[in-house]
Amino acid sequence: MDRRTFLTAAGAGAAALSAGALTAPHAVAAPADRSGSEQLLTWFRDTYRSVEAMTTGFGLTADTIDVSGSTPVVSRQTSPTDIGCGLWSVVAAGGLGVIGGAAMLRALERTVAAVEKLERHHGFWLNWYDAHDGSVLTEWPGTGDPVRPFLSSVDNAWLVTGLRIAADAAPSLRPRIERILSTADWSYYYTPYDPSDPVTGPGQLRGGFWTDTEEPTAHHYGALNTEPRMASYLGIADGSLPSGHYWHLMRTMLPEHEQEQRPGGAYAVMDGVRVWQGHYTHGGRKLVPTWGGSMFEALMVPLFVPEPEWSPRSWGRTHQRYVRSQIEHGLKEAEYGYWGFSPANVPEGGYQEYGVDALGMQADGYASNTDRTYTTDGAPLPDPSAFTNGVVTPHASFLALPYARREAVDNLRALDRDFGAYHEGYGFRDSVNVGTGRVSDFMLALDQGMIIAALAQALRPGLLQGPFRSGGFRTRVRPLLAAERFSI
Repeated sequence: MDRRTFLTAAGAGAAALSAGALTAPHAVAAPADRSGSEQLLTWFRDTYRSVEAMTTGFGLTADTIDVSGSTPVVSRQTSPTDIGCGLWSVVAAGGLGVIGGAAMLRALERTVAAVEKLERHHGFWLNWYDAHDGSVLTEWPGTGDPVRPFLSSVDNAWLVTGLRIAADAAPSLRPRIERILSTADWSYYYTPYDPSDPVTGPGQLRGGFWTDTEEPTAHHYGALNTEPRMASYLGIADGSLPSGHYWHLMRTMLPEHEQEQRPGGAYAVMDGVRVWQGHYTHGGRKLVPTWGGSMFEALMVPLFVPEPEWSPRSWGRTHQRYVRSQIEHGLKEAEYGYWGFSPANVPEGGYQEYGVDALGMQADGYASNTDRTYTTDGAPLPDPSAFTNGVVTPHASFLALPYARREAVDNLRALDRDFGAYHEGYGFRDSVNVGTGRVSDFMLALDQGMIIAALAQALRPGLLQGPFRSGGFRTRVRPLLAAERFSI
């Protein structure tokens, strides 16, 4: 079950600043080559307009926008992830010269002021607020289903990420942001490692807590190569989590555990911790799987933390191979003619996780199609005709830009040319059913935020990475990544 599905189910169950204080952005001069930076900058401008449209007068970026009609309709709800996406999108737009420095500062100040007003618990934010006034949602919009107040470790990580990026870009906001973050202690989510009982004491982060009962989720985030590692990095960097936490995350499950593929690899002792350095093999390539097999699990974090640079033979290698396997699945295994699979809005309505089943630890994890065609390790691949209602998600191609730029651009152009997946003025719609041609009517703040960050990294490398190359990231996180030795 992916983050959004889990949290939706959980909810249903249960003062003006001067521009002179700003770190001055540098506009990117777009070359004439439409296959290069000019095309990317055009996509960035339109995508940023969608984020602007999703951001309410109160200052919070809403969760979704419906672009099916003549007037876009913004959702009522927002989450910490959505707000974080809005913050770094503003910084990226300022850094690329799409908006001016004064406009950037005004937008950041408005959002920071809104965040200061939001109800918090244990220094963290609840998972659903009204984007228009900041009140806590107690009923789900449209259904009236009750929403239990929940603190998510992974969603809070993306808001903290956005706040740190805002503080880096706007020094005059730093004192306010530092005050906001001063009580966000990641040890709240942490279950210390207990060598006598590693099942109940795994040295990992819980998914979260329901604040009405202070009840934790039954699960911990155990897989390393998934998006919750951003919370792990933030906690290690600020000292609220021990560095050993990194080594208690799973590269694969242990060989004796049921999982998608029997892993190869060997045990190694890392900083005194015995680590199973496991790997999967896909298309002859050894790689570290994610939990479900989706693109954003693997490749959202390195938009901010320079994993490939700090760990070129481990993180850099597995990211490259992961992208190659996603491409191979779309073009060869399923013969969709397109590729890129990640949780997204279902074109026909709803939300579903999409991925490449073979790239995830979870047995029968995230399939690349709505009809859920799975693969079985050791068995022949299903015939391509079995992959009906395949769903390709444009944000996945943007995540692949650092590893397969030309192929990603070509894939995105094909989705626009063949399906009309691009909304002139707002960027790519959220997903395409490449079997029926049905294109989603929605855009999601999370997915648009990933597109913004990926384009910013492609157009001006490092623009959003400053907070994650300095301080505790440099002194505590970088040594861990440098020491990493995946068995690939």
